[in-house]
Order: sequence, then C-alpha cells, then structure tokens
Amino acid sequence: MTETIDAVAGLVAGGGVVVLSGAGLSTESGIPDYRGPSGAARRHTPMTNQVFTRDAQARRRYWARSHLGWRVIARAAPNDGHRAVARLQRGGLVDGVITQNVDGLHTAAGSPRVVELHGRLDEVVCLDCGNQTSREELDRRLREANPGFDARVAAVNPDGDVDLADDAVARFRTVDCALCRGGMLKPDVVFFGETVPAPRVARCFDMVERARLLLVLGSSLTVMSGRRFVLRAAKLGIPVVIVNQGPTRGDGYAELTVDAPLGRLLPALADRTVGVAGAGDAEQVSVGLTAAR
Repeated sequence: MTETIDAVAGLVAGGGVVVLSGAGLSTESGIPDYRGPSGAARRHTPMTNQVFTRDAQARRRYWARSHLGWRVIARAAPNDGHRAVARLQRGGLVDGVITQNVDGLHTAAGSPRVVELHGRLDEVVCLDCGNQTSREELDRRLREANPGFDARVAAVNPDGDVDLADDAVARFRTVDCALCRGGMLKPDVVFFGETVPAPRVARCFDMVERARLLLVLGSSLTVMSGRRFVLRAAKLGIPVVIVNQGPTRGDGYAELTVDAPLGRLLPALADRTVGVAGAGDAEQVSVGLTAAR
C-alpha cells in the first residue's frame, strides 16, 4: 500500500487535479453502488425517465420506495474519502470535483467547486411548472399523506429507493406540485435514459480540459456519462489516474490504476501531499511518473 500511495501522491502533488467520483466513494457512507463489491449481488433495475413520466403506477412505486429509502440517504454522512478530497481542495491540489453521485456528500464534507453531474436527491422539481423544492419539504408532505406508512428497510439502493412489496406500494399516496397544483414531481436527478443538461456537461469538459491530471475515484466508468471525461483527457494527453475496487472501462487510458479501498487510500494521500505541497512538488511528480510507468 505504501508504494501505491507514493505513486499516486507523486502524480497528485503537482496540483491542477480534477476529481471524477462515482458511487464507490460513497459505499463507506452506507450507500451501495451498482457494480462494485457492495452492489455486485443486487438485482435492482434503476428507474428510467421514460417509465417514470409515462407510467403513473411506476411513479407510485418509485415514490413509495424512495420515500422509505430517503430516510437512509438523509442520514448518510461523508466518510474519510470525501473528507480527504475536501482536504486536497483546501490544500490547493484539487481544482474541482465532478461527481456522478446524487447524495450531496462531497458538499457536506466541505468541498467547494463541485459539479453534480446527475443532480441531487435532496432537491425536487416539478416537470410542469419548473418549481424547485427541498426533499425535506416533500418528505413532510408525503408523511402527512401517508400516516402510518412504514416498512423495515434492509438496504437502500444506489439511487435512493428500497425494495418494497406490491401491497405496500398499493397503499401509498403520491402528492403533486403544491405551486401549480397538479404538476408531476420528480427528484432533481438524471434518470437512466435522460440527458444531462448540456451546460452542465460543457462545464465539466472545461474543467477536464484545464486540468493537469484527472483523478477518477470509485467509478467503474461503465456508462458514457462519466467515461467521456476520461476519453477527453486521454485525447488531450492529460494523465488519468483511476482508483477503484475492481476493473473499469477506462483502465486502458490510465497512467496508473489502483485497486484499493478509497477510505484508506485517500486520507493517506492527503497526508502525503497536502503537507508537502510546494517546493518539493517537482521532485515528487518525477518520482511518481517513474513509478506509474
């Protein structure tokens, strides 16, 4: 582990780093991922935008399950990996974060300059009038509409819902937009089959193109939504470092790949780099590049 941290630290110590994070960074906060070790045995099919907007019963099922799952997400706290990323930002080594996660934990850990590529679960939008409200407010309204609705939550799915029996779903009452009175409410996140807003994507590409190094944390890069930033970095000759438990679809583009728990590696990385950033950077970067190759 020491040699691995040395190699990553050598690359990161030069600064100008942009982080691309995925679900693997939040597993130690109790939120499972789809494809990593915590999600490998799951059979959950994520909600698609087409199904959500066209099928009232599917929306009821989503909100019933998400209403219970939200209680787990709302209690989730940043872990040592999130805090280490924030520390690297405060130390001037990481310029910004692009996250595929919708849990808001980077911001909760104190990270500035975070682009939440797929939105946030703690925000709700009306698809008819565009009004935005907090998930806390929606949770209050759903509790009032469903007194006594409860179920044991064994585990929460990565997108914030839980498995729930059909008879429980049938008892659940949804609510509409309180402003336009009838509008369809949706968590302000990008569902599968939905397009990330173009200005948000453009901002992420701009961050990557200005970076000296792209550091991927906890993403399998299976979907193009995140992998495109690795492809852009590789095309521009910007080094890519990937830290993930298990292989990724971006490994072939990486200067260095590391299979390690993020909650252990990232704090050690911050210890090595934030305290030494400055005069010794050039030497460390040289050592790191040699180790990486």
